[in-house]
Amino acid sequence: MDAKGVTVKEKASASQKLGKSDARALLKDASKLYVAKGKKLSEFSVASKIPSEAVDAMLGPTGNLRAPCLRLGKTIVVGFNEELYGERLG
Repeated sequence: MDAKGVTVKEKASASQKLGKSDARALLKDASKLYVAKGKKLSEFSVASKIPSEAVDAMLGPTGNLRAPCLRLGKTIVVGFNEELYGERLG
């Protein structure tokens, strides 16, 4: 992240379990959500309404928020996808 000039403002411990209500709270001030699961990339518009599908996509099989999770202005990124991090966000 240092190579891209990204400053981390807040970190959450891996032992801290964040669930559905936490995921919804993250989206409260967001306008766009990207969720990466392997090579699959989903994009959601969450500016006017937070779809339940968007919140569900943010959660792993245990019901906890998937990692990594980034807030970039009004964009939330959950999961890792090389294309997303390199081309769209870089």
